[in-house]
Amino acid sequence: MADHPSWLTVEQREAPLIVSLPHTGTEIPPDIEACCVSPWLARKDCDWWIDKLYGFVRELGATTIHTAISRTVIDVNRDPSGVPLDPGQAATELVPATTFDGEALWRPGLAPEAAEVSRRIATYFHPYHAALAAEIQRLRGRHARIALYDCHAIRSIIPRLFPGELPVISIGTNAGLSCDMDLAEPIAAIASASRFSAVIDGRFKGGYITRHYGAPERGVHAVQMVLACRGYLREPIGSVDERSWPVPYDPGFAAALQATLRAILDACLSFAENGQSRPA
Repeated sequence: MADHPSWLTVEQREAPLIVSLPHTGTEIPPDIEACCVSPWLARKDCDWWIDKLYGFVRELGATTIHTAISRTVIDVNRDPSGVPLDPGQAATELVPATTFDGEALWRPGLAPEAAEVSRRIATYFHPYHAALAAEIQRLRGRHARIALYDCHAIRSIIPRLFPGELPVISIGTNAGLSCDMDLAEPIAAIASASRFSAVIDGRFKGGYITRHYGAPERGVHAVQMVLACRGYLREPIGSVDERSWPVPYDPGFAAALQATLRAILDACLSFAENGQSRPA
């Protein structure tokens, strides 16, 4: 097993399934945090408690890759060249300048310049992707095809990023380019049959991870899953402040969505193993 930085956790298992957790980190090095407007704003847009919600994937034999570094330091789900994933849509950058709500993250005069961004790419971005690429290669050496499942969450209402209230389940396949429809369709069917609102390739079609690694013709089928936080947390709907966000993780409240996610990941595993989803 390769050595990894202390902030990067790679748990290797043998099933043809990789679960990527790029945005659950809250660690910010002190020298970087000193440049932030506030510690809370710097962590506001974390995908809160997603690592707890998906804790069951170990039982499926899935390999997991998780960074403890906050997306405010660098976002490992953005193109390192800085090219926007969806031109014309509001979004945050490789190194975000603002929160999702448009609040400035960096104190005046202390926003990272090009040399600092390059340092963060080398220190935090490249190790995450080197680990992810290595696990894809390792498992493809054992399986004819694998599923890469990229986990995300976001608050339900953020007017700067999307109109109205986000569906609880947003499935991204890069408009069908990152995975076969034989995988996308069972996932969408499970989500639609659940008690939760769902959409496929809506506002979130897939970030850099899904688009960069999804290559069905090479046996790598990538899916992004973005959850609206109200599906698994007692989310205060609308604007939040330091007193109201984040809320604690409640396993009982999260159980219903977790069961749906487990069925979806069972379908991913079944697809990778034999090309068809297990019966409901």
